[in-house]
Amino acid sequence: MALRRANEWLTDCLKSRCSLLKGIHHVKSILALLSLLALPVMAAEPTLYGRYEYIQLPEIGGEVLKAKMDTGALTASLSAKDIETFTRDGEEWVRFRLATKDASNKVYEHKVARISKIKTRSEEDEDEDVAAPTKRPVVDLELCLGDVKRTVEVNLTDRSSFNYPLLIGAKALREFGAAVNPARRFTADKPEC
Repeated sequence: MALRRANEWLTDCLKSRCSLLKGIHHVKSILALLSLLALPVMAAEPTLYGRYEYIQLPEIGGEVLKAKMDTGALTASLSAKDIETFTRDGEEWVRFRLATKDASNKVYEHKVARISKIKTRSEEDEDEDVAAPTKRPVVDLELCLGDVKRTVEVNLTDRSSFNYPLLIGAKALREFGAAVNPARRFTADKPEC
């Protein structure tokens, strides 16, 4: 009789433990499913900026420039003049001055990350000569947008004939996790990096 009771007790324990384990398995499955459903919500939403924003250049004297956020351009461009490449310790470097209103005459030097080839736009006419792409030095610069600082590739070219001395292209916009609303302007206020 004692053996029979022990057997019943053991059977009851196993049944309840099995039920408990099945319950835990179901809870884990439900939690896993919920976490998969929550992933899109938890993914980083892009920060919405306006078509024009203020950007600080910590490595260029802390200058704050008005920038055009341009999803149609691939790389960022900074207005520079007196652009001259040179070699330092076997590496290619560039020296330049800012080509902006009220810029000091200070010369800046940066290591060249690469040389970009920029195609000029022309009409698709068979009789017209195709313009050779222009070569521009590209440097890695820290940019501060709002309270976010990122290092991005920036090509150097004279943009003094444009309204905005700094153009932020698609690559830099991705680095900042940015989306652009062309109907808005200066949504991030002055940089705070």
